Amino acid sequence: MKILVTGGAGFIGSAVVRHLLANTQDSVINVDVLTYAGNTESIPQALQSDRYRFEQVDICDAADIKRVFNAHQPDAVMHLAAESHVDRSIDGPGAFIQTNVVGTYTLLEAARAYWQDLPEERKAQFIFHHISTDEVYGDLPHPDEVSEGAELPLFTENTPYAPSSPYSASKASSDHLVRSWQRTYGLPTIVTNCSNNYGPYHFPEKLVPHVILNALAGKPLPVYGDGSQIRDWLFVEDHARALCLVVKSGRVGETFNIGGHNEKRNLDVVRTICALLDELAPQQRATDISVYADLITFVKDRPGHDARYAIDASHIERELGWKPEEDFVSGMRKTVQWYLSNESWWQRVLSGKYKLGRLGEGE
Repeated sequence: MKILVTGGAGFIGSAVVRHLLANTQDSVINVDVLTYAGNTESIPQALQSDRYRFEQVDICDAADIKRVFNAHQPDAVMHLAAESHVDRSIDGPGAFIQTNVVGTYTLLEAARAYWQDLPEERKAQFIFHHISTDEVYGDLPHPDEVSEGAELPLFTENTPYAPSSPYSASKASSDHLVRSWQRTYGLPTIVTNCSNNYGPYHFPEKLVPHVILNALAGKPLPVYGDGSQIRDWLFVEDHARALCLVVKSGRVGETFNIGGHNEKRNLDVVRTICALLDELAPQQRATDISVYADLITFVKDRPGHDARYAIDASHIERELGWKPEEDFVSGMRKTVQWYLSNESWWQRVLSGKYKLGRLGEGE
């Protein structure tokens, strides 16, 4: 199978590319414009072979995307290219509309034109897999807001959309575009919505790597508000395995929610990372603190901050037999160990334009 992966130099996209190259015989065309968060070093040279091709292309460039389809003749598209950071979307929503909405539209049109001209046998096998987020659903009741013992709801594939941020609104828009191209034009599509990912090769603006790297540098560990916001955490390699299963075995028109069954308060996530660093890197702890958790600092909350996300992943478990292999503690241990063992990767990231700092205050 020849799979075109957009955003394959990003965090989740690179995990998908690594999984395909390491565990299948599929060929991969990695299409990435290489914004600040794209990093070709996330695809180790040891995995690269004649089954791997990289194209530095903007998904908003219709002519270049058409060229990529015609040149490589993919059997499937896995669309992960997106602006993804909520805080950045608050400060500059325009880039999110351009990439996530206009880019998805451009890619859909290129895929449709390509698919329509395929021979019937290949046309029947083609699939456009759109990878999205659970943030399109808005948020869920927080345990502190419901009576004791009451059952807390989860996001399902039928949960109505209610996005809260410019980022989630742009992703909701792209989800609707993908489904409408299937309904109107017959383009064979599948949509997946995932919970919060974490793991190796994560760009340092996101919570988990931000906390790890700030802690190692002896810097404050910023926690928004009181840190009570709850997220369901999914190890990125578990997610990549699920996505590759969906693109090969999912039925056209289906939606799959993918989650890790790991609901954690943000403050508890930060404390877990600190405890792991106390165990794994005590020698790197600043001399003026006794434990890494001493660096925790509460800061002004994000505008419109969702209270809780939690996914019901029973559909993908029933239909495709997928379950996460990592629980929160095992996955986070692997993540912390990776950052401790791969300083050269993240030091090169930090040596560029990106610096660890606060965004998204809405001012």
